Amino acid sequence: MAGTGTRRKGLRLSRERRVAEIMAAARAVFREKGYDEALLSEIAERAQVVEGNIYRYFDNKRDLLVKVIEDWYETMLADYDQQLSRIHGTRARLNFMIWRHLKTVHDEPSLCQLMFLHLRTWPDYSSTAVHELNREYTRRTLDIVREGIEAGELRDDVPLRLVRDMIYGCVEHRTWAYLRGEGDFDPDKVADDIVDLVLGGLARHGARSEERPDIAERLENAVARLERLSAHPDS
Repeated sequence: MAGTGTRRKGLRLSRERRVAEIMAAARAVFREKGYDEALLSEIAERAQVVEGNIYRYFDNKRDLLVKVIEDWYETMLADYDQQLSRIHGTRARLNFMIWRHLKTVHDEPSLCQLMFLHLRTWPDYSSTAVHELNREYTRRTLDIVREGIEAGELRDDVPLRLVRDMIYGCVEHRTWAYLRGEGDFDPDKVADDIVDLVLGGLARHGARSEERPDIAERLENAVARLERLSAHPDS
């Protein structure tokens, strides 16, 4: 009898493994069904647990979605850091960050929809770990811009928050139709276009400040180009 008890104990899954299996099942179901149509009973069936076991680790379906997106972001950030450590130069590093973001949207539209259409619209989104992870995500891009400024490659008179909004606003404009199931886009080309746009506006040309175009004019030109990109999603 003692031997049998030992064997049964050894077969019990650790908490970490059980949580990982539930989250993997949830990620698959959320991808296939979306948030509203995803059922905890189906998630439990795929994870090979009884539905009640899910509540041992997660408060509800909403909490489970937050944890799934949180895990997704943490994995992406770790991958970005590893890749960036091998990439040098402001343009190359900025291009990688923007391209990787676009590639994620292209390859994981269902998870992006869950993030943009559900989690990010919830009133308590700003208090979730995902919100902070998203800030870390965009902060890495701005760190690259800061490095370019410190190296004397980029001008330092444009607010970084504006640069962030230009980059990620452009990404959202360029990918929104795709996330709605309309058309497609090329992550490589779009990344190159956005990098050209951003660096074109931030490049330090060596001219005296009074000889450079007014910042308002630069921004108007940038907005006009963004609108052209959005108006021709397959170009």
